[in-house]
Amino acid sequence: MFKSVARIAVLLLAGLPLLSCQAATKSSVPPPKLDATLAASPSRAMAVFAGGCFWGTQAVFERVRGVVQTTAGYSGGSAATANYEDVSSETTNHAESVRVVYDPSKITYGQLLRIFFSVAHDPTELNRQGNDVGRSYRSVIFYANEEQKRIANDYIAQLDAAHVYPRPIVTQVVPLKAFYPAEAYHQDYALHHPENPYIYICDRPKIAALKAEFPDLFVKYKGE
Repeated sequence: MFKSVARIAVLLLAGLPLLSCQAATKSSVPPPKLDATLAASPSRAMAVFAGGCFWGTQAVFERVRGVVQTTAGYSGGSAATANYEDVSSETTNHAESVRVVYDPSKITYGQLLRIFFSVAHDPTELNRQGNDVGRSYRSVIFYANEEQKRIANDYIAQLDAAHVYPRPIVTQVVPLKAFYPAEAYHQDYALHHPENPYIYICDRPKIAALKAEFPDLFVKYKGE
């Protein structure tokens, strides 16, 4: 991210284009045909998504009704390399990820996926998001159980069959082996640094899109 901030500054000074970190769709992203049902009583469930810089992914999901907690972190690599310096080297196989703890009596896994595919990132970009390039920025759904795996794979097939995007979805669907929280200074970064050029250009539009496209699910985050 900090390398991304520097890259954006260079692009702005050079007058070069900034690439979008959101999905370009031919039509609105439909809800999944296969989804979990709302739970009868409040409880806790977990989902882990990777979709580019975790600042923006966290900024979206922490403003979703039914989400209890979000944590920026790393998934896909080893514990020994789960730190920003190593992950930034693009040699660890980690993806910048966000762990979403939610109440399945208020929001379904499929609804979280719909937000992930429509406003949180562009699922058709391979090993990059906008001007962020590398496998640490790849699109991944780390499923915690077989139901999540089934819903995610079915939804990707549904969206591809409907040609919602101009290109095929490249999102990986892989088992969650571990999640490692990122350093404290990365948590809620977009909230604490709203005027940061990277946040202003890449992440605030995602929050605006969430509010516009999912008004019933949008809530202000603490401190706003």
